[in-house]
Amino acid sequence: MNAPSLFALPQKSPLVGIARLASQGDSLREGHDVEYFTLPAKSLLNRCVSRRQLPFTWTINPYRGCEFACKYCYARYTHEFMEMRDGVEFEQKIYVKQHTADLLRRDLRRVKPGEAIALGTATDPYQPAERRYEVTRGILEEFARHRGFELGIVTKSNLIVRDLDLLSAVSQHNALSIHVTVTTLNIDLARILEPRAPRPDLRIEAVRQLSAAGLTVGVSCSPVLPGITDSPADLEAVVRAAAAAGVRHIFAGPLFLKPCSAAVFLPFLQQHFPHLVENYRQRYQDRAFLPPSYGKRVAQLIARFRQKYGISADPRGRFASKWPTQALDEQLALF
Repeated sequence: MNAPSLFALPQKSPLVGIARLASQGDSLREGHDVEYFTLPAKSLLNRCVSRRQLPFTWTINPYRGCEFACKYCYARYTHEFMEMRDGVEFEQKIYVKQHTADLLRRDLRRVKPGEAIALGTATDPYQPAERRYEVTRGILEEFARHRGFELGIVTKSNLIVRDLDLLSAVSQHNALSIHVTVTTLNIDLARILEPRAPRPDLRIEAVRQLSAAGLTVGVSCSPVLPGITDSPADLEAVVRAAAAAGVRHIFAGPLFLKPCSAAVFLPFLQQHFPHLVENYRQRYQDRAFLPPSYGKRVAQLIARFRQKYGISADPRGRFASKWPTQALDEQLALF
C-alpha cells in the first residue's frame, strides 16, 4: 500500500531527495495515532557538518521521527526535509529505514581511525518501533562483526537492556559508550514532558543493569528546562540516582529551542506552565540558545554534584570521557 496522498505536493513542486523516498514508502502499521512507513535509505552514516567542535564525526539514526513525543524535542525539523511542516507529524509518522545492516557494512569503509560514530542523535534508536522492527539490533549485530570503531548510543529507553548480549559483544573489540537521558526523576512531570518515553525510574534501572554488565554508561540530564527541571534539588536528585546506579559520567545542557520545536513547546507551556510562557518568549526571542551564562551555571551545578557523589570520567574510556565535555550538552542539530 502506498503512503497517504497527503505527502504529495502540487505538480509545480515535485518531490526530490529524501522527500521523494519518503513518499514512496509503504505503510507498515497504524495505531495509537502513529503510522509506520518504510524508508529506502541510500546510506546509513551521516557526516556531521558543524562549525562547532563535536565529539563525533558520524551519526546513525535507524528511524526518522520519534514516537516518544518529547515536548521539547529539537529534531522535529528533520521531517521538514520530507516536506512535512507540522511539527506533530514528527511523532505520528515514523519512517523505518531499510537494509540497514548492508548499508552499514558498506558505509563503515568510509570511517577513518579516530572518527567516532553516534547512534540515536535525532531520533531514539529504542523507541517503540524498535520492539517490532529491530533495526537498531541489526545495526549492533553488524558492529559486533567489526573492531576498532568508536560508538556512542543515546537513548531514553530501557529497551536497550534487551541487547545486553550484543552490546557486550560490540564493546569487546570497539570503544562503546552508552548515554541514557534522564531529565527528571519526577514521574508525573516526565509523563507530560516525554509522554511516551519509559518512566525515569525504569531508565535508571537500565543504567544499573548496563553498568553491572561492565559497560561504560552515563546519564544525560539534557535538556535542562528553565523553571521546570533546573532547580538544584531536582538536578541533584538525578545525579544522586545516577551515581547509585553506577554511572561513569553525567552531564547536562540547557534547552535548545528551534522555531519548529517552539511551535509545539510553547502551547505545551501555555497548558501546563502558563506562568512561564512570557519568560520563555523573552528568553528565546530571536535565538535558539540561552545565553552562555545560563549553561555555565548548570555546568557548575552538575560538576559540584558530580564531585559530591564521586562520579568522574572513566580513565579507560577515551570516547566516554570526551562526550560529556563537549557540545552534545546542547542538543545538537546533527543533519
